Amino acid sequence: MSKKIITFGEIMLRLATPEHQRFTQATSLNASFGGGEANVAVSLANFGLHSEFVTRLPENDLGMSAIMDLKKHSVGTNYIVRGGDRIGIYFLETGAVSRPSKVIYDRANSAIAEIRSGMIDWENVFENASWFHWSGITPAISESAALVCKEAISVARNKGVTVSCDLNFRKNLWKWGKSAREVMPDLVDGCDIILGNEEDAEKVFGIKPENTEVSHGEVSGREFESVCRKMKAIFPNANKVVITLRGSVNADHNSWSGVLYDGRVLYEAPVYQITDIVDRVGGGDSFMGGLIYGLLKFKDDDQKALNFAVAASCLKHTIHGDFNLVSVQEVEQLMKGDSSGRVIR
Repeated sequence: MSKKIITFGEIMLRLATPEHQRFTQATSLNASFGGGEANVAVSLANFGLHSEFVTRLPENDLGMSAIMDLKKHSVGTNYIVRGGDRIGIYFLETGAVSRPSKVIYDRANSAIAEIRSGMIDWENVFENASWFHWSGITPAISESAALVCKEAISVARNKGVTVSCDLNFRKNLWKWGKSAREVMPDLVDGCDIILGNEEDAEKVFGIKPENTEVSHGEVSGREFESVCRKMKAIFPNANKVVITLRGSVNADHNSWSGVLYDGRVLYEAPVYQITDIVDRVGGGDSFMGGLIYGLLKFKDDDQKALNFAVAASCLKHTIHGDFNLVSVQEVEQLMKGDSSGRVIR
């Protein structure tokens, strides 16, 4: 039996306006489910790995619907605890051209926001596990969620499980009394792999690149070597620091790439020009899912792992919803340079 990959966080009901409509126009909303760590779990399951998503959901039909959706995508739900009154919701208005997308959260007092230490048996969860992933969204939800996240990281490390985090700074969530700068360092210190975008390191830790140039919507990877070095110096337990690089021409056209720093070498991925974006929500999560898969499958080949992550997340931009519903074969095809989009018969 393959070892489990555990992710922990909140899965939400996603209500999106159809066809680029504004909130003030829409008379209907498309319902699906999504959330950072759940999105990573789905990616890994699609790649054929044994992923288990851990959360707390209410004992009602919406909670059960979320569980059924995870099961549909072959994600394990064995450690989900039930309780609380409601599932978190987020509303999405998808932008176009010069109009950016908008997200409105309705997740106060959700089931996971009211989670408490001891509700999850982490010793049992991490039995026969190889990897644990969390993101900065989870400790931002509530003080108790932050404490349970810390509990999970501690048990994972004691069991020799690789720990990864996506910094995922969301300023609209940090409202429970402490800031990300106060809470995150203690949690990130327990991580082996740290992922962020070009803004996360600055917003959470005050780390800025020494020189940054954005040209025609393209971000230079080499400019972020200084960020990686500073992160590595602050968090010596981390053996890899990874930065996703998104250059925004407009809401429909982004450049997309990433860099990985292992303490000695800065690896740079190819740059993809993603035009006519279908849905960019979950792009960073699909990168993380691809990175975890790549680091597990392409051992000692960080360049290939990084390239896989960037290609996987490039494809996510063509898919509606939070989940990246692509196969390993499709990702590898893009890595080989086939971006024609021709019909496969």
